[in-house]
Amino acid sequence: MGKQLFLTLNSALLWWWSSITISQAYLQNQTDRLALISFKNAIHKDPFEALSSWNDSTHHCEWQGVLCSKRHPGRVTSLILRSQGLEGFLSPQVGNLSFLRVIFLQNNSFHGEIPPQIGNLLRLRVLILSNNSFGGPIPSNLSGCLNLKTLNLIDNQLVGEIHSDLGSLTRLEILGLSRNSLVGPIPRTTGNLSLLLKLSLGANVLSGEIPEELSRLERLTFFQLSFNKLTGEIPAGIFNISNITLFSVSYNQLWGSFLNYVGTTSFSLHLLGATNNLFTGMIPSTLTNATGLENLFLEDNNFHGPIPKNLGRLKDLYKISLANNHLRDDLSFISSLVNCSNLINLVMDRNLIYGSLPRSFSNVSTSIERILMSDNRIQGPIPSALGNLFNLSVLDLSDNFLIDRIPDSIRALYNLQELYLSENMFTGEIPSSIGNITSLGILELSSNFFQGYIPQSLGNYKQLILLDLSNNNLIGSVPIGIMGLSSLSIVFSLANNNLSGSLPLQVGSLKNLGKLDLSYNRLTGLIPASIGECLRLEWLHLEANSFHGQIPQALRPLRGLQELDLSNNNFSGPIPSFFVELSLLKHLNLSFNELEGPVPKGGVFLNASAILVSGNRQLCGGILGLRLPPCKSPSSNKSSLTKAMVIFAVAVSLLCIALLFLSIFYYRKKKHMMANALTSSSFERQFLRISYEELLRATDRFSEINVIGKGRYGTVYKGILDDCTTVAVKVLNLMQRGASRSFVSECQTLGIIRHRNLVKILSVCSRVDFCGNDFKALIYEFMANESLDEWLHPRTIEQDDECSESRNLRLLQRLNIAIDIATAIEYLHEGCYPAIVHGDLKPSNVLLDNDMMARVGDFGLAKIISMVSAEAIGVQDQGSSTSTIVRGSIGYVPPEYGMGRTVSTLGDAYSYGILLLEMFTGKRPTEEAFGHHLNLHNFVQTALRDRATDIIDLRLWSEVGDQHQEIKIRDCVISVFEVGVACSMESPSDRMDMTEAIRKLHLIKANYETKERRIGM
Repeated sequence: MGKQLFLTLNSALLWWWSSITISQAYLQNQTDRLALISFKNAIHKDPFEALSSWNDSTHHCEWQGVLCSKRHPGRVTSLILRSQGLEGFLSPQVGNLSFLRVIFLQNNSFHGEIPPQIGNLLRLRVLILSNNSFGGPIPSNLSGCLNLKTLNLIDNQLVGEIHSDLGSLTRLEILGLSRNSLVGPIPRTTGNLSLLLKLSLGANVLSGEIPEELSRLERLTFFQLSFNKLTGEIPAGIFNISNITLFSVSYNQLWGSFLNYVGTTSFSLHLLGATNNLFTGMIPSTLTNATGLENLFLEDNNFHGPIPKNLGRLKDLYKISLANNHLRDDLSFISSLVNCSNLINLVMDRNLIYGSLPRSFSNVSTSIERILMSDNRIQGPIPSALGNLFNLSVLDLSDNFLIDRIPDSIRALYNLQELYLSENMFTGEIPSSIGNITSLGILELSSNFFQGYIPQSLGNYKQLILLDLSNNNLIGSVPIGIMGLSSLSIVFSLANNNLSGSLPLQVGSLKNLGKLDLSYNRLTGLIPASIGECLRLEWLHLEANSFHGQIPQALRPLRGLQELDLSNNNFSGPIPSFFVELSLLKHLNLSFNELEGPVPKGGVFLNASAILVSGNRQLCGGILGLRLPPCKSPSSNKSSLTKAMVIFAVAVSLLCIALLFLSIFYYRKKKHMMANALTSSSFERQFLRISYEELLRATDRFSEINVIGKGRYGTVYKGILDDCTTVAVKVLNLMQRGASRSFVSECQTLGIIRHRNLVKILSVCSRVDFCGNDFKALIYEFMANESLDEWLHPRTIEQDDECSESRNLRLLQRLNIAIDIATAIEYLHEGCYPAIVHGDLKPSNVLLDNDMMARVGDFGLAKIISMVSAEAIGVQDQGSSTSTIVRGSIGYVPPEYGMGRTVSTLGDAYSYGILLLEMFTGKRPTEEAFGHHLNLHNFVQTALRDRATDIIDLRLWSEVGDQHQEIKIRDCVISVFEVGVACSMESPSDRMDMTEAIRKLHLIKANYETKERRIGM
């Protein structure tokens, strides 16, 4: 019986123990599930529905991105949700996933601080949070994750210092902290990470010296410290690490001579980057012992002496840049480069290289794409076999002592995009064969001794953005073909030659040009009126020619002019008063002509140092600083005539006022009749006939499934007409006050305008529905890529949406869209008569077609300028100003509208400026952070001073492939910010107009594309 009692008790104990074990397993299981739910709850944007499976219907181990242990059922070991567009915070509850070994959350939009609770994950081996927006410091207790092998926090917004405690992670193999805002020194304890393979600390604000202790990292293969503020010398022991394949310390303030160490130990080295430091010494021939070297970047330092003759030993050499040093060599090193069959970049400009280009120059790798050897002392001719280098895209030999003719073999360089041969001693004619290189975008041949005529073949260029043939001995007339190159956008200069004849009418084709210089030639005749079409011009130099006649009124539209020089010609007549209106004009030279009459006293004429008018003997008046004689008063025999003219003018004025009041009365009566009697019959001759019944069928009875947008005055549906045409149908909500007026306004506006960047209206429908209610709808072209707002601020994408990739506009796409919008608004302002004010410009009113071309739509608040004026007068009669206020959209409405000011084109400029800032910051102007004392304009304007990179839309950084590209994107976006700020100034008189904005944006785009071609790093 005792034995039986023992067995019974033993069974009871076993049952009790197993129940406790099961209970504990269940609780642990629940702990992990609750932690994951907390993770999901902290996410407020999930565009790809990566977390849609995270629900109660499935076990958490089956959720997307979650992996669990096989030995410990229910315990989460991996959380993998990379590149899912997730936006939100990282929940501190992640720290409860005690079995977690791997966290992959890179390429999302997490923000806030990295929760310190991650330090509780003792089993964690991989933590990758790169390419997010995490801020704050690196959690100090990460040192508790003693099993950590990979720590990648690259490309976030982390601040503070790198904790020395990270040196206790002795199993760490990868440490990536680049592209943050970390400060302070590199901790010496980093040298304790004896298993480290990759160290990436670039693009921060780290200071101090590189610790000697890093020399202990014997397994290191990747060493990246570029773009910091490090000083001192590189510890010699680092080059004893024989496994290093990438070593980059570019863009710091390091000094000393280190290259002797490289060739003796670093046999595995593939990339050596030391650009933009203070290094000195010679480049030793032992450097070529690093036979695996593919990329050598030593530019912008103080290296001196010859270039090693045995560079050809580096047979895998891909890119080499030694620019801007004090290297002195006779070009004999070129011969050895024939062995480098993979070479694509040879950059040697701004040194002391001398001698003639050897024949072997033409035998360098046929793969070579860029040769930059400008600003040296190279002599002799260009080898005739230059055409062998048929893959060349950039050739820069400018600022040397090259002589003779350009060889005809240059025609074989059919991939050439940029050719710089200026400031040499070339002679003979410019070969017509150069016109065969139709891919050329930049051609600089200035400051040589070229003779003869300008080849007509230069008119073959369709992608040319810069042409400079100045300072030569060219003769003949300006070729019409060249003057018609509408692609020219940066510089077109034929200055300082012996050209004759008149300025061709085709000058009006240079619509995108920023600088036109035809000075110091022998051109004659009148300035053609077509020059007024060159709306982007900033600099116009026509001095020292023989132009005559009056200064043409055609210059009046050139609102972007900053420099205008018409001196030393034969212009006569008065100085045009419209020069006062050119608000950007900083330098005006009219000296030595035959001008007469008074000098204006406004605009640029108020600054004596900005204008030159000497040598015009009949000029008078102006400000005192010009020291011109005062203008004589009218003689007495003319006084009676003057009085008669005054009386006549008064009479005419009174008559005009009477006619004006009659016109206003007629207009208001006509407007009232039109508002009450507008039906589709008014549009039958202009638009397609579409019935209410057909719209009902097209939209599946206006089903919610087909709704693609909602606004203040109505709902937009996607519809398919009976002829299978896909359209967008805007159905007006006639219960909303102002909807009928919006309908009339949109019909009036879209009925008289046509432009490729405006939404095209196909039809209108003004009927009665089946219930006897009034029905009004507008039918537009359907835009497959929806609105700009959807791309700037993407919402959740449905599961059945075929377009599953992340919505992100690249930099060039944003630039093109910005130019499209500005072009559309400029057309409304300048290309329509009377001018039209859109009144409600914002991203949701900009649609994108199949080719991502922007189309401006929603003209429900548009105003025709002549009508605005009439309304304003009529309103004053009623003692109110409310009808002159455009209600618009909060954040985009200019401040003056809120004070009762009438609408104007400068109001659209303000809205455009805000839209432009939104496009490149990714921030709406209505974000709560802006409050009452800060708006998007002030936010950007303040940041431009010292932290512009902090406000750039983070999605644009996804295009960064290297440091040069990062700088290029930064400079481009900052220039765009400046345009946006200039357009959205508080005072209308201070705002940049659309014409100037377009010109600026074209230049920004051209500069960006030029840098993209020239950067080979």
